[in-house]
Amino acid sequence: MIGNSIIKLNNVDIFQQAHLVLSNVNLHVDKGDFVWLIGQTGSGKSSLLKVIYGDLGIKAGTGHACGYELSKLPSRDIPYLRRKLGIVFQDFQLLTDRTIEQNLNFVMRATGWTDKKLIADKALDVLEKVGLRSKLKKMPHELSGGEQQRVVIARALLNDPEIILADEPTGNLDPETSEEIVMLLKQISQSGTAVLVATHDYHIIRAFPSRIIKCENGKVLEDVEI
Repeated sequence: MIGNSIIKLNNVDIFQQAHLVLSNVNLHVDKGDFVWLIGQTGSGKSSLLKVIYGDLGIKAGTGHACGYELSKLPSRDIPYLRRKLGIVFQDFQLLTDRTIEQNLNFVMRATGWTDKKLIADKALDVLEKVGLRSKLKKMPHELSGGEQQRVVIARALLNDPEIILADEPTGNLDPETSEEIVMLLKQISQSGTAVLVATHDYHIIRAFPSRIIKCENGKVLEDVEI
């Protein structure tokens, strides 16, 4: 980590295949920050997130995420980078044939956890944080959309990430549930985990004012106002 920065991009060009999506990107996200990422569809928001979690390489400029140098990131290190990142998508991507507990256990085993008691304790701990401790033995289809998204946030917290990247986390939720999810993400940021939320929902941004980054016309604009 550079100073207090969990994410730091300097003069980065972001490509999808041969297409330049964003040029000369400068961006920093520090410990405990809560940041909105806005921009029209196709403006490069998802590409920016993919650079941060190692899905797109950097062709020009320098970038650091959670202590890893993105411009020189060997593929073998990508899983370790992702353990320091929690990722929350719009579609919940829960395993529908397993209980909530089994969903969480699956991720922990996949990321190197072996001690059964530690696994069980951690599952309860993250569900407690999102207010769903009582849903441990439920199947995903038995939960509401908002509850499923809370489970996804719990899953993102399993490895005590330095930052959560949330890509349209309220996209499939009604306004009231959306506000509950954002309040939860705000609380997480206040406990020291940075949160970067990509969204189209200007209503929710106005309801929860915070720092805003905007992708527009091939650029990333830091600290804009809406």
